[in-house]
Amino acid sequence: MTSYAVINPATGETVKTYDTISDTELTAALITADNAHTWSRSTSVDERAALMRRVAELHLARRQELAEIIVREMGKPMEQALGEVDFSADIYAYYADNATDLLKDEAINLLAGEGSALIRRSSLGVLLGIMPWNFPYYQVARFAGPNLIIGNTILLKHAEQCPESAAAIAQIMLDAGFPEGAYTNLYASHDQIATVIADKRVQGVSLTGSERAGAAIAEIAGRNLKKVVLELGGSDPFILLSTDNLDETVGAAVAARLDNNGQACNAAKRFIVIEELYQPFLDKFTAAIAAVELGDPTKDGTGLGPLSSAKATETLTEQVARAVAQGATLVTGGTAEGNFFAGTVLTGVVPGSDAFHEEFFGPVAQIFSVPDEAAAVALANNTPFGLGSYVFTTDPEQALRVADGIEAGMVFINLVGADGAELPFGGVKRSGSGRELGRFGADEFVNKKMIRVG
Repeated sequence: MTSYAVINPATGETVKTYDTISDTELTAALITADNAHTWSRSTSVDERAALMRRVAELHLARRQELAEIIVREMGKPMEQALGEVDFSADIYAYYADNATDLLKDEAINLLAGEGSALIRRSSLGVLLGIMPWNFPYYQVARFAGPNLIIGNTILLKHAEQCPESAAAIAQIMLDAGFPEGAYTNLYASHDQIATVIADKRVQGVSLTGSERAGAAIAEIAGRNLKKVVLELGGSDPFILLSTDNLDETVGAAVAARLDNNGQACNAAKRFIVIEELYQPFLDKFTAAIAAVELGDPTKDGTGLGPLSSAKATETLTEQVARAVAQGATLVTGGTAEGNFFAGTVLTGVVPGSDAFHEEFFGPVAQIFSVPDEAAAVALANNTPFGLGSYVFTTDPEQALRVADGIEAGMVFINLVGADGAELPFGGVKRSGSGRELGRFGADEFVNKKMIRVG
């Protein structure tokens, strides 16, 4: 049976198909990953860091080839694909450079008694990563970077439409010098993944994906007493309260919405604007969105490529149509040609409508007017999601006050596109649990062993 395939969303062409792993091969992969865990006990942190540094170097050495793969797989514009490869290399390099500090012993100040106590960090064993299609390299780097440094071994189930990039990552790990079983790519079915989670050799699961996928995986993991890290959907607010340069702010807003063809969980999706700026912002934002040309993702300078698949296009088209049917105003866009979906602006989305609480995974922006700061925060929090958020204001005290009031895992003030390898990534509410990246990303799947010395 074949379920993994590269289907170019720009052309609809099926480039290559891949067979799902057999149950026998899956059992062998589990055994190899479990056996490879002994590797972490026979290597030092510095030795594992050296391998990880080589992973970063190989990403940069192969950046053009790697970028071309994901342009084919999911339609990411070439410039952004190259940027994703570079960012992934930065993540691997960060964990290589900071491995010793992240895993060093942590002394505990005793309240009573003689002697000392400390926390010593060590690996747990085999982990399962379930990754999405929208950032095929970056999402894997967030999971694999810290956990290979720790000494955990990884089974990686990538999205069905990303088999070529999945194989490329696995090859890089081998070429960097990681032993067989330290990182294993699985072309597994959903039923096989349920079997993997239940396997006693697997100690934890990390998933980036939809709410539905997160709930299903968490349910299986819970039944089998496995820890999970979940990074799920988002409907991030972009709050504009004041600005010294509306054109620059609009530019930031457009970039925050259209990155990755609008298919990013932490993209700004709901634009909440103080009423005195609402109309000028709406006019300029609409003009800017409409001016972004859809184009061939392989060409330099393309601002907006295709959505990732025919299914994604069908879903987004239906969502926009349903929003309009429930009272929203379509200001611009809302049309698709093939999988190329025009930049779209909606106003008049009201509480109680589907659009008010749904995530739109594509270049669709909702614009709201609010009378004051309190109303902006209340509207920002009126969502089941809580991943990221953006606050634009010329008042530093207001910025921090609003940041404190927002129910989200991340707040960016007066800037967009400012993620970094050192900055923790994750959310609250239905956006998931746990953190990736930075030092917190190296603290999820680790045994924090307490050692008390008398």
